[in-house]
Amino acid sequence: MTDTLDDLDVEGTTVGVRVDVNSPIGDDDTLADDARLRAHVDTLSELLDRGGRVAVLAHQGRPGGDDFVSLESHADRLSELLERPVEYVDATFSDAARDAVIDLENGDCVVLENTRFYSEEYMEFEPERAAQTHLVAGLAPVLDAYVNDAFAAAHRSQPSLVGFPTVLPGYAGRVMESELDVLGSIEETPEPRVYCLGGAKVTDSIDVAWNVLEKGLADHVLTAGVVGNVFLIADGVDLGDASSDFIYDQGYWDEIDRAADLLDAYGEHVAIPRDVAVERDGERHEIGVNALPPGNGEAAMDIGESTLSYYRRILENAGTVILNGPAGVFEEAAFETGTRELYNAATDVETSIVGGGDTASALRRLGLEGFSHVSTGGGAALRMLTAEPLPAVTALDDGPYQQQPADD
Repeated sequence: MTDTLDDLDVEGTTVGVRVDVNSPIGDDDTLADDARLRAHVDTLSELLDRGGRVAVLAHQGRPGGDDFVSLESHADRLSELLERPVEYVDATFSDAARDAVIDLENGDCVVLENTRFYSEEYMEFEPERAAQTHLVAGLAPVLDAYVNDAFAAAHRSQPSLVGFPTVLPGYAGRVMESELDVLGSIEETPEPRVYCLGGAKVTDSIDVAWNVLEKGLADHVLTAGVVGNVFLIADGVDLGDASSDFIYDQGYWDEIDRAADLLDAYGEHVAIPRDVAVERDGERHEIGVNALPPGNGEAAMDIGESTLSYYRRILENAGTVILNGPAGVFEEAAFETGTRELYNAATDVETSIVGGGDTASALRRLGLEGFSHVSTGGGAALRMLTAEPLPAVTALDDGPYQQQPADD
């Protein structure tokens, strides 16, 4: 059982808090969207209100990317969200970082520099080895405890995620706690259960479909987006060169065989699109999958109304729906219909759980609300749905401090 903030004596304790605030960045290298910061406000506010001394650890972007920037603007925004001063220091484990942490008073907060500015953080290690990295070995001596609230990164085994709970008492923050409670108890949700798998994470989505169907967790799997296109090809539909070339270029061609095997084994439980929307003469045009013109054709950009009607009928009888991935190219107004209508239908289901990543981004962009739970993590959520362990959670549960017997 993962320890939470309820198990932590906070007052006067110096706590390293790993969050996931990896966010869109504007042209001026500052935050363009603060949704991920707002997700962690409850955890940080609680620790500060209870007299903790909080050092925030986080990453932003990947080396070489346009969004690979410092966390200074994140600190500024956190100060506004927390309604208290938040210091920023452009170091993570150096003397400057340690001094900033040592100088904290009860209720103070400092944001340390982007952990990925240091090459070790972009590698993955076993927890014991992660504890020996410069980041952990340099910073852990000035911390009393470690809180992991970064569910969205929990499927990775980088030093800031798995190293600290090897040498410090480790706890789950409120975001992490909520995600584990919901995603870790899917089998307890109302039946029938319907999984809507869309977007472009084809391999992960097929893994999920196999897993939930084999274990009897899903009564239906609805496919859309690139995932749906792969299943259409697996079912013998000629989508034309435009869609097929995209699937090939993304390295998903081998996944067609896996999708075909899934249809052979569980075809009665797997729903695939009946029509798709393409761009023709600058406008949305819907075509039945058996009427698609051969040859180059136009790329399938969304599911059509016939598919939506089919999927709505399945959702009307569902007790739980799990959604991961948009139904089409929702970023373009002409092709947002499938995602909008499918997700709106899901809000009428008793329990509606939304995976994070691109899915959460689609919700914000389309202004969709009314779900039982919206996950902060994409890859981490998918991993939990396939019953795969999350390294960061395993590190919290298996750390030496968590293994000590309670005092009599």
